[in-house]
Amino acid sequence: MLSTNPENSIIIDEYLSFIKNDNFPCIAAKAALARQQIKCKVADHMACPKDDMAILDFLYNFVDNYRSSKDLYHSATIIFKGPQEVNEEMFDNFLWMRLQAISNLDAKNYPYDNRVDHDPHSPNFSFSLKEEAFFIIGLHPQSGRLTRQFNYPTLTFNAHAQFEQLRAMHKFDKMQEAVRKRDMAYSGTINPMLENYGTASEVYQYSGRKYDETWKCPLHIKHGKYNHNSAA
Repeated sequence: MLSTNPENSIIIDEYLSFIKNDNFPCIAAKAALARQQIKCKVADHMACPKDDMAILDFLYNFVDNYRSSKDLYHSATIIFKGPQEVNEEMFDNFLWMRLQAISNLDAKNYPYDNRVDHDPHSPNFSFSLKEEAFFIIGLHPQSGRLTRQFNYPTLTFNAHAQFEQLRAMHKFDKMQEAVRKRDMAYSGTINPMLENYGTASEVYQYSGRKYDETWKCPLHIKHGKYNHNSAA
């Protein structure tokens, strides 16, 4: 995806090259790249709320385009220019800060996707925007997972319904096994936070950080406080 800002275009190209690298394990991301179905937006500092509305509008547009497409393998990526120096704990804090902010904004516009659970501690939880559930992958330079070590703090949104489509087509388990094998070959281990959907909440997988058993997800879903007509 091209940007009218030359600096942003360079950052986006860097991200797409990161996905294209032979060692990158996610087959679905590579499929999305091959189909030119990765949409990217560059924002400023991950701790700053000034881009939240622009990020939400970008993701709303992505949802509209995704829903109108008959093809699989779509993803939307937010790349933050800063902070350049970020450790796993800092990135984790910023991730939940931004997700909370855009979730709060979305709650004023749309109800939660009723195909998933809105409780972050539920094994059936997914993050919802415009009534579309998302599985989120965080990347940053100091990630403990080699496969998530990208030069900028990044959040990639993958529509959850795509995974259900793959399950219905009996393709998901095979793809998941291939990704885990590639991750093992590249990183030496499989992400210890990785669980099958419906086994443990997917919030443990978002940032790539290894949590201990005392960790509680800080996300508070507020969609129930508003009344909405169902979105189209």
